[in-house]
Amino acid sequence: MSNVSVENQLSATLLEQTFSIEECNDIETFKKLVAGYVSLDQCVAVLSDFQADCSYIYAGNFGKVFGLPAENSVIDSAFEECIFTKIHPDDLIERHILELNYFQYLKTLPYQDSHKYSTSSRIRTQNTLENCAYINHRTIYLKSFSNGSIWLALCLYSPSADIQPRLGIDGKIVNIETGEIISIEKYKHYQQTLLSKRELEILTLLAKGSSSPNIATLLNISVYTVRRHRQNIIEKMKVANTTEAVKTAMVMGIISI
Repeated sequence: MSNVSVENQLSATLLEQTFSIEECNDIETFKKLVAGYVSLDQCVAVLSDFQADCSYIYAGNFGKVFGLPAENSVIDSAFEECIFTKIHPDDLIERHILELNYFQYLKTLPYQDSHKYSTSSRIRTQNTLENCAYINHRTIYLKSFSNGSIWLALCLYSPSADIQPRLGIDGKIVNIETGEIISIEKYKHYQQTLLSKRELEILTLLAKGSSSPNIATLLNISVYTVRRHRQNIIEKMKVANTTEAVKTAMVMGIISI
């Protein structure tokens, strides 16, 4: 799976949510909090607004690793490509998939609790295992709407004290109130049991471009049954439609074509 395809899926998942404009009312408060944190920690912080599709970048001294200017900046994208291009492509794919798992996991929780969890990973900046800088990376969804859509996300980049060479990003979802680590096994278990065998069959056929009547013929079931399964898939995956379900499922590895 290429980084471009994964990033496109992540972008579609986050930017095509249904947003409540009335609830977008306190971003200045978050901007001040993030700027204050960076002035103390000297890390790099990216505050992403998925509704407006823009990001506010706050670069402390650590911003030199990415070649970022010392002053704060705004970019016309909710995704920090100026930083992504400096990250090892394999690690970037894992980072994006971790965030998609994070997004789906939070959909199973009350929306008020989304800010209680974050991702945690260690990523590389260079293209070889022997010649790279290691960075601690976290993503926190700061503000969700009552309909469950994520409005504001915070990504933090800081130097890692763990410089032991190894592959993989050691990605985790962490309860930042209790310190509990939501194990990778739970992600896999959630993914594998999210949909029934029949629902996986139907979602795979949808991903291949089959229509409901064609699927009904192939599986020897009624069109009504296919439509009922499609609705169940949408409800279980907490998405708006089957197109979104296909995109999310492919990136999470639930289905493949």
